[in-house]
Amino acid sequence: MTVTTIDPKTALIVIDLQAGIVGAPTVPYPAADVVARTAELAAAFRERGLPVVLVHVSTAPDGSDWAPGRIEGGAQRMTRPDGWDVIVDEVRGPGDIIVTKRNWGAFYGTDLDLHLRRRGVTQIVLTGIATAIGVESTARSAHEHGYNVTVAVDAVSDLNEETHQNSIEKIFPRLGEVGTTADIIDLVKKSS
Repeated sequence: MTVTTIDPKTALIVIDLQAGIVGAPTVPYPAADVVARTAELAAAFRERGLPVVLVHVSTAPDGSDWAPGRIEGGAQRMTRPDGWDVIVDEVRGPGDIIVTKRNWGAFYGTDLDLHLRRRGVTQIVLTGIATAIGVESTARSAHEHGYNVTVAVDAVSDLNEETHQNSIEKIFPRLGEVGTTADIIDLVKKSS
């Protein structure tokens, strides 16, 4: 469903726009485009006094606190280079909420829900990389937590075109609404 409204208490949730992820080749949009569109959305949210939440994935230097489990290719414990988890400057702003996750989604094992509920947030707008991993996992959990979910479809990208398209066409419409950055900014400006 195309985005129809922005609730008075809506938060922008930015997923994994960090040094170690934005350098990867993404489709259908280059990471630089996702970062630029997210920066536009963040500016519009800040201008209206709406929360901006910057989520990044991080682990202990040896990866010992990464989510366990059996996965194809073996455990994801690996040493990461210094600074790989630093959120890119282009999306950062004063007063932003920073959430550190150790899983795909931004809700499990974090204080994200607490931050949102304390601020009376009823809707979230999602951007970030990767569409079918961090963004979709967070959208699913937000829906399960009772939030109205909106995905900025031109401010998300993936490592794989097929998984990106599946999320955009089949998953997100079942969890909430989708819209372009311009559509969402227009509604944010009209909402106050």
